[in-house]
Amino acid sequence: MHSLLICRIKYIAMLETTHQASHVKETTLMNLAFLIKDYSAYNLWANKKIVGWLKTKPRDIVERMVPSSFPSMRLTLVHIWDVERSWLGHLLQVQTESNYGKDYDGTLKEVFGAVVQQSEALNAYVQSLTETSLQEGCKFMVPIRWPEWNEFIRPRFEIIQHCLTHSVYHRGQIIAIARNIGLTDAPNTDYMTYMLTGK
Repeated sequence: MHSLLICRIKYIAMLETTHQASHVKETTLMNLAFLIKDYSAYNLWANKKIVGWLKTKPRDIVERMVPSSFPSMRLTLVHIWDVERSWLGHLLQVQTESNYGKDYDGTLKEVFGAVVQQSEALNAYVQSLTETSLQEGCKFMVPIRWPEWNEFIRPRFEIIQHCLTHSVYHRGQIIAIARNIGLTDAPNTDYMTYMLTGK
C-alpha cells in the first residue's frame, strides 16, 4: 500500500513537472518580444543614468587615461556608442563603418548626446519588432573578430541580446574605471534596480 502511494505521488509529480515545463516553454515563446523589448528599454535607461552621472564630473576626470581595454570613461562611452550603432546597422541590413578603438574628435558633450541618441534609436527599432521578426535570421559580418568568415546568420533577438549585453559589460568597465580614480558615487544600473525603480 505504501509503495503504491509513493508511485502515485511520483506519477502526479511527473505530470505536474511535464505540465510546468510545457507551460514554461509556451510562456517563454509568448514573451520573447516582451523580454527583448524590456531589456532594450533597460539599456536606454541605464545608458541615460551613466551619462547623466558623468555629466556631473569634470571633463579631465571623464577623459583621464587608465589601464583598461578602453583606457578612459570617455573612450568606453565612444565604444558603447559605436558598437550599438554598428549592430543596429546589421539589424537594418545597412552597411556601417566601424570606428573600433578610435576616439571621436568631437566634444565630451557631443559624446554624451550621441550615446543617448544611439540607444534611443536602437530601442525605437527594437520596440517596432514583432515576435516573428525577432526570430527571423539576420546576416552580418564581424571582420574585427572573425576576418576569415564572410558572413553569419543569426536570429535578430540573439543579435539584440548580444548588443545589449555588450553595453552592460562596458558600463561595468566605466564603473571600475571610476572607482580606480576615486569616484564612489556611481548610480546603480542593475537590471533589477530598473525593474523596481526605473520603469
